[in-house]
Amino acid sequence: MSRRLAALDLAGLRLARTVAHTPRTERVVRAYSALGQHGGLWLALGAAGMAFDSPRRPGWRRATRAIVMANAVNQTVKFAVRRRRPQLPDLPPLTRTPTQLSFPSAHSATSAAAVHAFWHLAPPLPLRVAATAMSLSRLYLGVHYPSDIVAGVLLGAVIGNHFGPTPPTR
Repeated sequence: MSRRLAALDLAGLRLARTVAHTPRTERVVRAYSALGQHGGLWLALGAAGMAFDSPRRPGWRRATRAIVMANAVNQTVKFAVRRRRPQLPDLPPLTRTPTQLSFPSAHSATSAAAVHAFWHLAPPLPLRVAATAMSLSRLYLGVHYPSDIVAGVLLGAVIGNHFGPTPPTR
C-alpha cells in the first residue's frame, strides 16, 4: 500500500476512534458488533426466514449459504494476507477479536453478502442500515482500518451476488 493510502487509512481510523465516543455509545456499538461475529446476525436472519417463511425457504437457504461462503472466503484471504490489526497506543481497541488479523473485515464481508443475498427476501432499507452499522462498528471499535472494511464489503458483495438467491420472476 502506498504511503499516502496508508496515511489516509490511519487518519480514517483515528477519526472513527475519536468522534462520537461516550461510554454508553461504546457499550451499544460493542454489543451490536458482537452480533456480527462469524456472520451470526445474518445467519440468524436466514434461519428465521427458513423457519417462518416456508414458501420462500429455498431462497432463504441459498442466501444463508452465501453468508457462510463469505465468512469462509474472508477467513481464507485473512490468513493468506496476514495484515495485523491496528495498534494505536493512545487509542486501544474497544473489543476483543478472535485473531490479530484484520484484512479483510469478516463483519463487513458477511454484512455485504447479506445485503446482496437477502435483497428480495427482507426489507432492503433496514437490511442496508443494519449492514452498514455492522461494518462501521468495527472501525468505531478500532479493530479494523477503513481499507479492511472496504475490502470486506467488496468481497461480500461479490459473493452475495453470485451465491445468493436468484431474484423472483414476476
